[in-house]
Amino acid sequence: MLSWGIAATGGIARTVGQVIAAEPGMRVAAVGSRDPHRARELADELAAPRAYGSYDELVLDPEVDAVYIATPHSHHLPVAELAIAAGRAVLCEKPLAATAADAERMVKLARDAGVFLMEAMWMRFNPLVTRLHGLVRDGSFGTLRSVSASFGFPMAYDPAHRLWDPALGGGALLDLGIYPMGLAQLLLGEPDTMTVTGAVSPSGVDAEAGLLMSWEQGARALLDTSLLSPLANSASVAGTTMRADLEAPFFATRRMVLHGLTGEPEEHVVDASDNGYAGELREVRDALAQGRTESTIMPLDDSLAMMRLIDEARGQVAYPRHA
Repeated sequence: MLSWGIAATGGIARTVGQVIAAEPGMRVAAVGSRDPHRARELADELAAPRAYGSYDELVLDPEVDAVYIATPHSHHLPVAELAIAAGRAVLCEKPLAATAADAERMVKLARDAGVFLMEAMWMRFNPLVTRLHGLVRDGSFGTLRSVSASFGFPMAYDPAHRLWDPALGGGALLDLGIYPMGLAQLLLGEPDTMTVTGAVSPSGVDAEAGLLMSWEQGARALLDTSLLSPLANSASVAGTTMRADLEAPFFATRRMVLHGLTGEPEEHVVDASDNGYAGELREVRDALAQGRTESTIMPLDDSLAMMRLIDEARGQVAYPRHA
């Protein structure tokens, strides 16, 4: 039985906690929050026996094997530091940290301590994204030429909301843009060049951004993210012999259509319950059982590379970086 501690009590903590509670061989042992009342509420909802009013107490619970960090981005590093120091495996919600420097420190701490750490990028565990990645790798797409993807929705401006607050790691790129950027990274690797344009909110975070990534072999990615506009939130991947269209939301897609050079389009669908959250939890379980301290599906080097790309993109949109 893999016993989890959940750090934070927001929407994603509740969602992932429910998946943990329903997954065979797993349970939520404890919930931690700076608000003990909210921790108790979520613990009761998830049938967790203990609730704590601090993250220090959560990571020191002797029954907690792994900690799922669901705090705002700016708090990922300090909570991960506590968990790693306590020897607990860490599944940290995406993005891994608020800055590349924070991510590098987190990874160094985990590697030095020999403690498991993984970014909770559920897109990589979506069955159709996994199938797409396999088809690209086995040559079914011929030479991959382009990736286009978008993720955005209009969010009412409120400088106190975490998406608009720079102190909490706000902005479109960190929260939403990581998905289209992550799809391009998964299929094509790190780009050789990246050009970013966008708009900055009154609070100083990136409100929207358009990205052009290019690779020396000629491939390109056209990506869009926004907190101002209702984007399509779909994706299309094209090679010299095949194209894949991923239905919105592409990072948790339930339907993918493959178009070859001949024949009818080929439709692939998955059940709504197979959404990727369970896959990332099983990866933690399997890694711990095998003595691995890193994931082969979501490697830490990929997480670090993505954080550097996001830092660069935010810089091009004149986002004020935080140390």
